[in-house]
Amino acid sequence: MDLPVDLDAYCAIVLAGGQAIRLGGFDKATVEVDGRSLLAHALEAVIDASEVVVVGEQIPTDRPVTFVVESPRWGGPVAGLLTGCDSLLRRTTSVAVLAVDMPWVTSGTLRRLREAVPGHDGAVLVDPDGRRQLAFVVDRDRLEAVRPDHEGQHNHPLHRLLTRLDLAEVPATGREHRDIDTWADLRDTRDLAD
Repeated sequence: MDLPVDLDAYCAIVLAGGQAIRLGGFDKATVEVDGRSLLAHALEAVIDASEVVVVGEQIPTDRPVTFVVESPRWGGPVAGLLTGCDSLLRRTTSVAVLAVDMPWVTSGTLRRLREAVPGHDGAVLVDPDGRRQLAFVVDRDRLEAVRPDHEGQHNHPLHRLLTRLDLAEVPATGREHRDIDTWADLRDTRDLAD
């Protein structure tokens, strides 16, 4: 039996399951920016979501979320995204997707993305150079229509999946597009704060 769809609500997937090779394998979700973990920042950004799945290792949070590990393990962002979708219990029209390492994405960012969706399959945040970031909202049915099979999810390039969707591009404001991939990125964020 299909669950009823809530047209106004959305679910969220936070991608936190990467290997963080450029951070020496340190768990990105636990890295602190402005005295709070990257996961805490991400969960605040999706505060309006009716359900949140975090794809990554379980760590303590102040908010109830579901933790899952992507399948196949270390399969990349597409495997993480689709594993997260498959783990959602609620049926909503749209899903917000956010990389855990983007601490300046806020609930306002997500609101702008959601407002840009009508007439499109979703909306994606773009940096000042027009590059798409791992912060987007997508129609769940459209995502299902373009998903690769389970075997094909492993190391499937995210940009290839997203090019099959009509995504409105929403320009980032301020530092929204910045992520933390290296210890130098983390140092730079602290320098900017000072």
